[in-house]
Amino acid sequence: MLSARGLFQEIVGHDESYRLFCSIAASGEAQGGWENGRIAALVPESQRALAPKVARHGADEDKHGRIFRALLRKRGLEETEVPEATDYTLLLERRGIGLAHDKLRRDEPLTERDIVLYLAHSRVTEQRAAAQMGMLKAHFGDHPELGRAIRMIAQDEENHLAYCHEELLRLSAQGHGPLIRGALRESALVEIEVYRDVSLAVMERMGRILGWSRAKSAVLAAGIRAMYVYERLGGWRRLVTLRMPQRRDALGGPATSAAEFA
Repeated sequence: MLSARGLFQEIVGHDESYRLFCSIAASGEAQGGWENGRIAALVPESQRALAPKVARHGADEDKHGRIFRALLRKRGLEETEVPEATDYTLLLERRGIGLAHDKLRRDEPLTERDIVLYLAHSRVTEQRAAAQMGMLKAHFGDHPELGRAIRMIAQDEENHLAYCHEELLRLSAQGHGPLIRGALRESALVEIEVYRDVSLAVMERMGRILGWSRAKSAVLAAGIRAMYVYERLGGWRRLVTLRMPQRRDALGGPATSAAEFA
């Protein structure tokens, strides 16, 4: 019987599939670090108090990218090129989710609307990241090679998700509620499609590297598509609900160090 634990053990146990996994993760985290760094620099004056938290978010993402690169180095591997079909961040941007990179490259202040859209997109994608890292932590938090990295990143993703909830609720109280609800719904419906497509692309490449049978690949693809159907029929709503987190001001301090992975 196929299980998430067994599949991940198989991927981690093979140098080439491990190389692809870490390269995809490092690329996505580095991109998130750049985006948050630019947003922090362009926060409008009316939301300047948010800038240090956005900067902390970006610093965390940069740190995660460094961690995945360090994990590659520890095994004597180099990053590989990330196939476009597996680039979650790129595909979301192409679908209009998040702030366009051409806007972030300009030295023009963002608007409050831009900040709302950024936070709504982040709330959706951080839910996905927190869930994935939570699953890895449950199964591999004590792994001798990956355990420390997984635990650190999982903690950060929970902080990022808490921050998004708290800031969106604050902005909703300031009158942005209708925009937030619309942006959350749009982001969630696009995200579940992109996540399905990226998952299929990653599994197809892992299957080729690891020599999976057609039957095994077909079962995995069917599972990914079944999850999409569940999310499309209503599961997406978990990505858009807002509640005040127990962990308040989760990004209110400096980013934690990842020196042990360097």
